[in-house]
Amino acid sequence: MDNPRTPSFAPFFGMSGIAFAMIFGCIGAAYGTAKSGIGIAGVGTFRPDLIMKSLIPVVMSGILAVYSLVISVLIASDIRPPPGKNYSLFAGFMHMAAGLSVGLSGMAAGYAIGIVGDVGVRAYMQQSRIFVGMVLILIFAEVLGLYGLIVALILNTRAAG
Repeated sequence: MDNPRTPSFAPFFGMSGIAFAMIFGCIGAAYGTAKSGIGIAGVGTFRPDLIMKSLIPVVMSGILAVYSLVISVLIASDIRPPPGKNYSLFAGFMHMAAGLSVGLSGMAAGYAIGIVGDVGVRAYMQQSRIFVGMVLILIFAEVLGLYGLIVALILNTRAAG
């Protein structure tokens, strides 16, 4: 029987955390892939030999979706409590915060990766020395998504305890 202090709608917030993580994280990954892919297509018409090295922003954007997927799976595994244990409203809010953390930071990182990737690969076509600087800027953009993942993992751990 349900605990009278635990509302039956508490799992809604946990499910919304899954949705927020996947929706926002995949929006960021898709934007980063599309925006940098446009630059790669432009480079490929003039310098096809540079396409493989120019794929770095696309790979980094895809990693953002993996961050969201990891948190979504962890939240989903916590929503179904063992028999006799309730899913609290606190856990629902923590899971929602975890999903928002990884999702919104993934969206911001995807936006940054997309813009830097597009301009960076076009500049790389003109001047090969820009490559190291472009990769460093892309790493700093990717770290924004990683920060969101770390915070989400901490929040998810707190929700279980």
